[in-house]
Amino acid sequence: GRDMAAREAEWLHDWTADEIAEIEAAVAVVEAKGLDILAIGAADFPLPTVAPRLAAIKQAVLAGRGFHLLRGLPVEGRTIRQAAIAFWGVGAHMGRPCSQNGKGHVLGHVKNLGLDYNDPLTRGYQTSARLPYHTDSSDIVGLLCWRPLKAGGLSSIVSSTTVYNEVLKRRPDLMSVLTEPFYRTRWGEVPEGKQPWAEVPVFMPHGGKVVSHYVRSAIRKGQDLPGAPPLTETQIEALDLVDAIAGEPDVHLDMDFRPGDIQLVCNHWTWHSRTAFEDWP
Repeated sequence: GRDMAAREAEWLHDWTADEIAEIEAAVAVVEAKGLDILAIGAADFPLPTVAPRLAAIKQAVLAGRGFHLLRGLPVEGRTIRQAAIAFWGVGAHMGRPCSQNGKGHVLGHVKNLGLDYNDPLTRGYQTSARLPYHTDSSDIVGLLCWRPLKAGGLSSIVSSTTVYNEVLKRRPDLMSVLTEPFYRTRWGEVPEGKQPWAEVPVFMPHGGKVVSHYVRSAIRKGQDLPGAPPLTETQIEALDLVDAIAGEPDVHLDMDFRPGDIQLVCNHWTWHSRTAFEDWP
């Protein structure tokens, strides 16, 4: 994180005036056709000069540093639908949308609905609670800042490969635990014939790389499910260690979102986090 903070020019792109004009023209095309957002594909959102840049960024996110920040998308004075069309259209040039919950939502809103984050069925984006470092279930997760918060809500990312290497350096005895399955809640979204939990290791070395999939809150909530094996003291120690490493100032990278910022993170190599926040009325 400390290294990346000093190399901001590599991972932060400010849209140029011409690029913004191209994106806004594509939004106008979609609005003129009256397309539902779910129906928008790359062909419906023409970006003749922006698309090659997005292709290069996609490669960097998936196979390079694991993240990127796009800055300057105009959201002030636009409707939330116009902002959503622009966000979706950019994403359509980077991959195929996939749902993030059992309801099939593919474009979700981070909003405090007053739900209890400790409830096994509650997802973090429905609350204002701090979200520890975690991954989502897609290759890339995209986040658009629509409005700034009254307080908090700072975003932070960390290289899960760096965390893996630090565990090997400091406590190699705990790595065997972290490469074995942990029982995690399915958030009440249980496929037919499946248990209410999934079994997923934190680290999965493969092909010279380390794929990581980690949601500490899902592991903790999985403990409340009938039949789920309780965590051992060694497992808890290992999870506490990875959380502590990720929380070290030199290891993670903090980002202060501005309206219109789009953060792109590869879930296979990068964990992301958010501090607790307070909404405006």
